[in-house]
Amino acid sequence: MSSEIIIIIIGAVLILIAILDSIRIKGTSLDLMDMKLKIPLALLGILLIFYGAYAYGVANYPGQIERPVMGSKKQIEYPVKSVQIVSPVENDSVKCRILSFGVYPESHVKDIWVLLKPTDNLYYPQSDHTNTSHKRNGEWQVITRFGGDKGEKYDIIVYEADSEASQFFSATIQKWNEMRLFPGLELNEIPEGAKEVDRISVYLQENCRGVY
Repeated sequence: MSSEIIIIIIGAVLILIAILDSIRIKGTSLDLMDMKLKIPLALLGILLIFYGAYAYGVANYPGQIERPVMGSKKQIEYPVKSVQIVSPVENDSVKCRILSFGVYPESHVKDIWVLLKPTDNLYYPQSDHTNTSHKRNGEWQVITRFGGDKGEKYDIIVYEADSEASQFFSATIQKWNEMRLFPGLELNEIPEGAKEVDRISVYLQENCRGVY
């Protein structure tokens, strides 16, 4: 359960306590609290509900409305024989939020995940509203968000993942979003069912720290 939902529940409980203490049953009410306490308690409950609802809405705003830019593209050689990155390209200069884009062979059936590796040597799985990279007609794409300093080097690493590895990445992203904390993964935490299939290095063309 996310922290926003907990805040909403607490707010509702406070309002309920204030109301129940004031309800008259057979001509009498509990009156366990003074009216000067009931009113602030109810107001606090209302504020908590509004704050929790706003925070929850911001945190769960659909990823599809994002408008990331696309970096430089490399020429695709057909027929496609492996999962590969088409955009951005090696040593590209990228903005804070881009659309990583690539291709895959017709026979490919596994999920495709993009992980970022900044200079802290940790790994950060990327996702849009569907978590895994979107695949269709031999092409894949995913919104990729950077959070480092201008000029910082990032490795963009593409993995193909079986169902268990894919579930691990999805659960990790959900947990991080709920905590509002993104600690990254150590290399040994990446499940065995995830296999690296392509990698490039890019550099941030602007300061992205604290943007997302």
